[in-house]
Amino acid sequence: MPNVALYNMKGEQVGDIALKDDVFGVEVNEAILHDSVVNYLANQRLGTQSAKTRAEVSGGGRKPFRQKGTGRARAGSTRSPLWRKGGIIFAPKPRSYRYNLPKKVKRLALKSALSSKVQSGNIIVLDNLAMAEPKTKEFEGILDSLKVEKKALVVTADVDTVIVKSARNIPGVTPTHAQILNVYDILNHEKLIMTRDAIAKVEEVLA
Repeated sequence: MPNVALYNMKGEQVGDIALKDDVFGVEVNEAILHDSVVNYLANQRLGTQSAKTRAEVSGGGRKPFRQKGTGRARAGSTRSPLWRKGGIIFAPKPRSYRYNLPKKVKRLALKSALSSKVQSGNIIVLDNLAMAEPKTKEFEGILDSLKVEKKALVVTADVDTVIVKSARNIPGVTPTHAQILNVYDILNHEKLIMTRDAIAKVEEVLA
């Protein structure tokens, strides 16, 4: 059972916390992490790209010039893809790129991502994270106390609008909560900052 340091908002260690082996101590499966990231990015695509085929471009109602005697290649329509302003061959059309991974694969990917942060020493657990009002400068002070200099994912147990408003304008810092925690966000940030309550909620769902 991995043990990590427990900090307060001043960056002082106030104890240790034991993390569950079957959530934060599994063997990292890089292939499943890759599949999960590809799935996440595919599901974010809007799929709104569109171009016109030769059936949709304007013009081309008559033969542009006679078949023989001009010295030019024969042509039956100005809508041909060979012509300027002609149609596009196999034109892309709006479509959905969304697909689902099996639930077991999703769970294992999330466990692998969390375990990778523990193994690399890039997880920070806070005993509590609460602010009276939104203050970006105050939140920056908390990050400085924790010696967080690179991209950080801040995870609370539930939606905390004060924390979200305080952190969202800081470059590289992304606030989120345990219910929507995903593999891409974990891997895309150098540091993973979680509250004790968020840890408990994640373990309750994944254990």
